[in-house]
Amino acid sequence: MNYMKKSSKRVLTGLAVFIMLFHLIPFYILITTSLKPKGDFSSKWVFPSNLNFQNFSDAWVEANLGTSLFNSAIITFFAALLLIIIGSTAAYPLARRQTKLNKFIFTLFIAIMVIPPLTALVPLYQLVVDIGMMNTRTVAVLNNVASFMPLTIFLYSGFIKSTIPKELEEAAKIDGASTLGIFFRIVFPLLKPVTASILIISCVFIWNDFQFAIFFLQDKEVQTFTVALSTFFGENTNNLNFVAAAAIMAMMPMVILFLFLQKYFIRGLASGSVKG
Repeated sequence: MNYMKKSSKRVLTGLAVFIMLFHLIPFYILITTSLKPKGDFSSKWVFPSNLNFQNFSDAWVEANLGTSLFNSAIITFFAALLLIIIGSTAAYPLARRQTKLNKFIFTLFIAIMVIPPLTALVPLYQLVVDIGMMNTRTVAVLNNVASFMPLTIFLYSGFIKSTIPKELEEAAKIDGASTLGIFFRIVFPLLKPVTASILIISCVFIWNDFQFAIFFLQDKEVQTFTVALSTFFGENTNNLNFVAAAAIMAMMPMVILFLFLQKYFIRGLASGSVKG
């Protein structure tokens, strides 16, 4: 019996290592390509003997990455901030007060999650044009907040129901704390795991958003890095070294964010999905 358990563990470990290495292959090719000089057509599997970091500085200038990464950072930061503040405060009463109205609102949010965002593109585009918000970072922030708010409320409410005991709030009420005081002083600090999960999920998708950014952010001054990188790729199809270098610089902020928050990620997702 013990032998069977050890064998199954080894098989699962080997499978996990294989999957990890399989997912690392594109990153390896991206790195080797970015470090090769222009005109180097050697195999993508061969690591370059002479590292060419000039590709990164050239790509930064030619792809206008400074401006586009700044725009992406501003949009991602404010969208994530609004998601955390509005989503957590909206989820708290939905999780604690099980009235018919609250149950209906929660069900409505869940239903919205299954609607593809692109189905609203045409009316949304017309609305943005009518109110004069084309080519503004504000419309990108609001659009992303609206897109990820149902998921945010779903995760927060599930985490509050399954993880935070009501006794803490009842004790605070006896001491005379208000509802807002209970939430911000007691409940919100305990939401760190699910907040980290929401930050990783929403920030990665907002950072990599292309389908809406290509329509609403067309001016170079407000373009996000995805739109700028797409244009840069079209102009440098014969020089993938530049494109690879630009792609590495563009993905690094989200990699750093994940490394800082990874210890909370799985725990927050698992806890937030226990009860709904």
